[in-house]
Amino acid sequence: MTTIHAKVPDYLAKLATEAAAKEQTSLDQIVALALSAQVSAWQVREDVGIRAQRGRPEVLRDILAKVPDVPPVPGDELR
Repeated sequence: MTTIHAKVPDYLAKLATEAAAKEQTSLDQIVALALSAQVSAWQVREDVGIRAQRGRPEVLRDILAKVPDVPPVPGDELR
């Protein structure tokens, strides 16, 4: 396991400490979970960007052209 020394604003350290107490876990665990969630979100955003670059509008149009133009099944209507 790696130890990271980081400076965080006082209010954020207080919130993290309160969260750790509320969840009955360590501050280390709260920080690791928060870091993991944020890094995952960045990775998802990057992955979506890469997939979007691979997309081709003409292929999407071809796919959508195959969708029948019929009313939605009862209960599936937009509200």
